[in-house]
Amino acid sequence: MIPQRIHTERDAQEAHGPVFDPTAMDFINHLRMIALGCRSAARTDLFEACAILSTDRHVAKTAHAEALMMCLSQALGKAPKMLIPGVVEVSFDEAWLARRSLAARTKDEASLTFLLHSRLPHYACRNIGFLISADSDRISLD
Repeated sequence: MIPQRIHTERDAQEAHGPVFDPTAMDFINHLRMIALGCRSAARTDLFEACAILSTDRHVAKTAHAEALMMCLSQALGKAPKMLIPGVVEVSFDEAWLARRSLAARTKDEASLTFLLHSRLPHYACRNIGFLISADSDRISLD
């Protein structure tokens, strides 16, 4: 099979899925790196993880992302599909996380609520929303 040439953003979207801006791709690649490190780590209960996190930026730069990646499978009911860092293609789970992050950065409350409730059980929405928003803030501030 001959590889397809990509001429426009629409061609790229058809070939690789959604196209995100560099900030969103930085966020996705950040989570991909964290997910690689969390593969062998013990799973953490969602409520315990949120209870021990600090809001102080200097306590642990990656603590929110690590908690998110260790708890997300509990909230989704399956392991999220995270691709290798640097890959242009974006999985459905990564696209959902990026859209949730963008909605948090732009303070789009309607999209925030919709994205959380479309995939997560009610009990997990608040905690996962907090973890994604906290990590989105760290990426945009760094």
